[in-house]
Amino acid sequence: MSSLTEKDRPIVQLLLNTGTCPRCILRFCCVGSQALYRHPYKDLMKDLKEFLKNNQEEEDTVCSDVVDPPCKRIRLEHTEEGPDDLNHNGALQQIPLVNDKNAAMENSPVKVCNVCLGILQEFCEVEFVKKVCQKVNSADYQFTSFVFSVSLPPQLSVRERAAWLLVKQEMGNLGLSLAKDDIVQLKEAYKWIIHPQLSEELGVPADGKVLCKYKTFFLCVCLVFCWCFFFHTWFSVFTRMAVIKALEKIKEEDFLKHFPCPPSSPKNLCVALEIQCNNGAVFVAGRYNKYSRNLPQTPWIIDGERKLESSVEELISEHLIAEFKADSFNFSSSGREDVDVRTLGNGRPFAIELVNPRRIHFTAEEMKGLQQTINNSSDKIQVRDLQLVTREAIGRMKEGEEEKTKTYSALIWTDKAIQKEDIAFLDDIKELKLDQKTPLRVLHRRPLAVRCRIIHTMKSEYIDEHHFRLHLKTQAGTYIKEFVHGDFGRTKPNIGSLLNRTTNILELDVEVSKLFMWPQGGQGIKT
Repeated sequence: MSSLTEKDRPIVQLLLNTGTCPRCILRFCCVGSQALYRHPYKDLMKDLKEFLKNNQEEEDTVCSDVVDPPCKRIRLEHTEEGPDDLNHNGALQQIPLVNDKNAAMENSPVKVCNVCLGILQEFCEVEFVKKVCQKVNSADYQFTSFVFSVSLPPQLSVRERAAWLLVKQEMGNLGLSLAKDDIVQLKEAYKWIIHPQLSEELGVPADGKVLCKYKTFFLCVCLVFCWCFFFHTWFSVFTRMAVIKALEKIKEEDFLKHFPCPPSSPKNLCVALEIQCNNGAVFVAGRYNKYSRNLPQTPWIIDGERKLESSVEELISEHLIAEFKADSFNFSSSGREDVDVRTLGNGRPFAIELVNPRRIHFTAEEMKGLQQTINNSSDKIQVRDLQLVTREAIGRMKEGEEEKTKTYSALIWTDKAIQKEDIAFLDDIKELKLDQKTPLRVLHRRPLAVRCRIIHTMKSEYIDEHHFRLHLKTQAGTYIKEFVHGDFGRTKPNIGSLLNRTTNILELDVEVSKLFMWPQGGQGIKT
């Protein structure tokens, strides 16, 4: 075995004697060749035996000229592949490798590796890989690549530490050192073996890189292992991270007092408890118009009680959830309007993250059809420019909101009678600066602050003695209702103070929202 060197011989012999599988032996010998781990189990065992046999023949040559040679004699049996490598159930056995001091172990079967609990044995076989792929295929996902992750039992961290201390001590006797980080991690070795098998069986490439937050259309396949065990009372919480943190705090000498080193040979394999499949999120964006004065943007729930039966996000998302076959969604938008405010004109930009979708491929025509389905389902809203976008684009939607402008139409009531001439001066006011304290109506969910906002232009439209309509172009983020009625003097100046009258707002519409806009006609669609 070309990847092993002379210094590895005592480690190979030691680990084989204690019931460690060939692939774990390679890990503790710091072998980084991925291809080597993919060799069949029996071939690896045979190679290790040949590696030690060659060494033994060299020792025999040296010792043959010496009476009563002091060297320890290693006897290798069953050196050829054959039925002796398997028990009557087909389970892997330890190939007898004994010296004069442990002859009693000569025929001891090793059912499961004492370090990996069989993960690098049974769970690397073709039959198991096919079971994983059957589970993935039955979930009916669309995906173009996959990421494979493994969740290991906490007990493995303890066994790994015990085996490392054993090998570290042996190497110390040889004047060598072995750091924990030098060992090939079990997860890495397992992925090296199983990645190409899964890729071939599923017919898509594996992505071995760290998940990119902007990437879509990959399937995450997580294999969860468990193992029944009794644990030392030091570990009150049996999570993997809790065990790792506890092991970091335990001194080596204290660890050796309480845990077997080498780790004991288990009687049972790990169990593949669960195979979890999760697709990368898909992001759908567009613009919506709201025509109802009795519809909130998001579900209106107070103290657990629902106030209105639906919302903008629900009317849109229910159809997307159904078509993309997603588990859930997250809704976001560029600003929001009150429940009694309509959004007209070119609409408000919105985006929906669809979590764990089964279907991900939609053409531009299919997206237009989905848009029409949403619009036909309700007269309270309409959507336009529905398209698939990236996560990065969602971030751009929120950038610079307060630097943008919005145009409103407000129906205003006055307590005292007015004439057209009384409101005409409003048309001449430009770049009016406001100081707005956080409105009383939103003080429960926003911090108290004074915000400076600008009314760029106003145009009045006289209706009757007590009513007029005001068209305003303002800085985004301006509280229009408070600018009209003053909010008990918390917004200065306000329409009431400018007219020297008590004023209130009866209706408010968003007419033009010059915020971030998705391409019209769905030009940003990803297919």
